[in-house]
Amino acid sequence: MGKFAKWIAGGLGWALGGPLGAVVGFALGSLLDAGGEELVQQTRGRRTTEGDFKMSLLVLIACVMKADGEAKKSQLQVVKSFLLRNFGEAGALEALGILKNLLATPINSDEMARQIAQHMTYSGKLELIHLLFQIAYADGEIVKSELEFIRRIAFTFGISPMEFESLKAPFVRSKDVNWAYKALEITPEASAEEVKKAYRRMAMKHHPDKVNSLGEDVKKAAAEKFRSINEAYEEIKKQRGFN
Repeated sequence: MGKFAKWIAGGLGWALGGPLGAVVGFALGSLLDAGGEELVQQTRGRRTTEGDFKMSLLVLIACVMKADGEAKKSQLQVVKSFLLRNFGEAGALEALGILKNLLATPINSDEMARQIAQHMTYSGKLELIHLLFQIAYADGEIVKSELEFIRRIAFTFGISPMEFESLKAPFVRSKDVNWAYKALEITPEASAEEVKKAYRRMAMKHHPDKVNSLGEDVKKAAAEKFRSINEAYEEIKKQRGFN
């Protein structure tokens, strides 16, 4: 087992328990068996660790890929590019190994989502949905089954319809003239003062520091959502001509 798989195994807390733990055990077990190593004894705390987040992400990625019945090679290429950007070359290769094991086992996505919802911080849940959108829209389009899956997971996470549309908005900016308003969770009827208040609120809500404990690569990914909030605000200011 390589460094990434060993690190993610050693960094797991609550993800080793419940239905998620059974899936995680299978996914990591195959790699551990191949490397002749044993899983390090875990402390199953309630605080979300970097390992909990990344394992939850890989499980949900597997669910998205199987949302329309089976994973496709084209999807795997998209996911591989995503993993390379977020985990680096060595980490991406090992993450793909874990992902392939996940794709080979049945996963009850509703059970997974409920367990993640119970333990993950709200900022972590928002970032998980953001990253799922990033993968789903990587080629500019999204399959209906994938969109509905992400919507169902977001609902289980307690993410409101307005928040869901906010997370989706930057990915459809070329097709939705109101994307900037949706990104700030307001309507085009909002006053200039309401726009400014919404921007400040969203900037605080999605600040990368909210996911500090989940690792530098997760914080870097969260910065993309933060940038989209700024871009939405600048777009509205440009349209309306105010500072």
